[in-house]
Amino acid sequence: MSDIYFKLVNTSVGKTAAQTLGLPSPVPLKRLRRADQPFIEGNVLVGAGNGGKAIATIGGVLGASAATLHHASGKATLEDSSKAGNKAQAMDLDSGTETKFSALVFDATGLKNSGDLRALYDFFHPTIKKLGTNARVVIVGQDPSTCRKAPQAAAQQALEGFTRSVGKEIGKKGATANLLWMAPNAEKQLESSLRFFLSARSAYVSGQVVRIGKTSSSPTTNPVAPLTGKVALVTGASRGIGASIAETLARDGAMVVGLDIEPAMANLESVMSAIKGKALSCDITANDAPAKIADFVEKHFGGVDLVIHNAGITRDKTLGNMPEHFWDMTIAVNLTAEEHINDKLLNRELLREDGRIVCISSISGIAGNFGQTNYSAAKSGVIGYVEAMAKQVKNGITINAVAPGFIETQMTAAMPLTLREAGRRMNSLSQGGQPVDVAETIAWYCSPASGGVNGNVVRVCGQSLIGK
Repeated sequence: MSDIYFKLVNTSVGKTAAQTLGLPSPVPLKRLRRADQPFIEGNVLVGAGNGGKAIATIGGVLGASAATLHHASGKATLEDSSKAGNKAQAMDLDSGTETKFSALVFDATGLKNSGDLRALYDFFHPTIKKLGTNARVVIVGQDPSTCRKAPQAAAQQALEGFTRSVGKEIGKKGATANLLWMAPNAEKQLESSLRFFLSARSAYVSGQVVRIGKTSSSPTTNPVAPLTGKVALVTGASRGIGASIAETLARDGAMVVGLDIEPAMANLESVMSAIKGKALSCDITANDAPAKIADFVEKHFGGVDLVIHNAGITRDKTLGNMPEHFWDMTIAVNLTAEEHINDKLLNRELLREDGRIVCISSISGIAGNFGQTNYSAAKSGVIGYVEAMAKQVKNGITINAVAPGFIETQMTAAMPLTLREAGRRMNSLSQGGQPVDVAETIAWYCSPASGGVNGNVVRVCGQSLIGK
């Protein structure tokens, strides 16, 4: 459904009226235009607190990009910024530069106590107002759970509150801020996530924290088609977010098996035909569904590489008025079916080495929602399942989740006007997301280069004011 308010405030008259009345004035977000466009362009400033361990990797990734790279200088707390490499030009932060930045990237892994947090101020205070529209802020820190001393853990945990606050301050520019917490010596696993969070692919992802661990595999991939040769199973693929996931994974090179229920087959076959995929009719709650799915992927492909559990339903009623079949069906589709399908694929060893499982949670599973005790319970259960399974999967397999906020779909178009407008505006970007925003996040999880990203739940919500 069209966002009429968004269109209005992006006219000259509407923008003036919104500013006069103090109303939200969302900026159009720049999303990916073509698969081979540079992940970042323009001026990018990098910095590092003293003792930073990721600055050389950050400099290497950005030095190979289309951006003009600068490193901070002129501050004693930022001396290690020069380790970004010889492609980065020194920029004195006391010089009063008028340069506009498309991204600010800061290595905070060296911060060991609260006093070291001054480096954040020294880097961002003179530069944050110079961010352009649709700009990016990415901070790299060390996972606090891996810190040996309490003051270091405190300094690293402080990065979360800082990053979320920055996201809320710069959202009016259509800009985002995200934090990457890496495990010690996991620098080689940063590139995939740096490229995603600095790119137009992450347009509707802000205020998020991603944990990146060490992994033995660190393959070089084709950034234009990183999923070439991979087989992807996408449930609920006939329309909306599911169709966008299928199209995005196919764009990145995957052969897609789209799954949906029999009444949706006409739409599903149309989606699959356009991307040269295969359609599979299946009710995922049926007792024989896991075996049917396993048999299909084994017969046609000998296995599967990517499993995307997108299928979901809502059956809303307040708890006291909810019929039992509303409860049972919602739990079965949104949670139980995922567990059974995964069990079957793993037990029959059909999910290949370095495979990817991605589950769809929801902001309702994080914050709860009126009239959705069944749905919120299921989607919260997805989070618990992902976090537990991440510790159990082997052979380079990862499992992660996305938690969409307000996404413009047929489902949200049917919401009452007041709730729909609240969903659109109650986030740092003051607008709803698009199905492709969820799809791009899933594609990042699925990349062979994202092996260090495991057990995460990333909200695709424009940094919703609801939840954390």
